[in-house]
Amino acid sequence: MENKSKPKKSETSIIVQMGIFAVILFVSYLISSLFPKNFPVPAPVVGLIILYLLLTFKIIKPEQIEKLSNFLIGILAFLFVPSGIQLAASLDIMKQSGVQLVIMIIISTVVMLVSVALVATFLIWLRNKIFGKKDELK
Repeated sequence: MENKSKPKKSETSIIVQMGIFAVILFVSYLISSLFPKNFPVPAPVVGLIILYLLLTFKIIKPEQIEKLSNFLIGILAFLFVPSGIQLAASLDIMKQSGVQLVIMIIISTVVMLVSVALVATFLIWLRNKIFGKKDELK
């Protein structure tokens, strides 16, 4: 009788997965420091973009970072605790500027929604122009 079990996928060790994230974060800090001081770009944002590009171009396979990624997602709420504590410590500032904060949040949300709608409309128009397809959103 022949054993037709599927070949076992080789799992990437946690140390290697941490190394992948560490290298991406290190490179993102290097890139982030190249931006001018009046236009700061946070290194974690650059790191997310780098990780996205590496996954998109299949330089890194999702299986190679899956175990550590799932662990980090599992403790995500715990990672936000310091931010919540800082927010609670800043309640006096929020009491003084509460109305201004709410107005700015509403304005920025509306601006973001309008911007996304305009960009989506432009991209649909561009796709129709290039490929000659009619949009079927009706």
